[in-house]
Amino acid sequence: MMNPEKLELLITREMPLGKYKGRIIADLPGQYLNWFAREGFPHGELGGLLALMQEIDHNGLSELLEPLRAKHGKPAPRH
Repeated sequence: MMNPEKLELLITREMPLGKYKGRIIADLPGQYLNWFAREGFPHGELGGLLALMQEIDHNGLSELLEPLRAKHGKPAPRH
């Protein structure tokens, strides 16, 4: 079962490091999330959020975040 608080963090928390520093976790590219899945997620909350977002993205479920984006005024990224 998905934790609603974790889903909200995906659309509000920024990536604190690396190539995509400052980008909202839900807006990270799939290939970047897949790289973490192959190489290993960081420890702690950040790693958990990245793993959750990778799972959502990999399974084509990113639309689940749209109501939360609207609630927080965060538009979906343009690809």
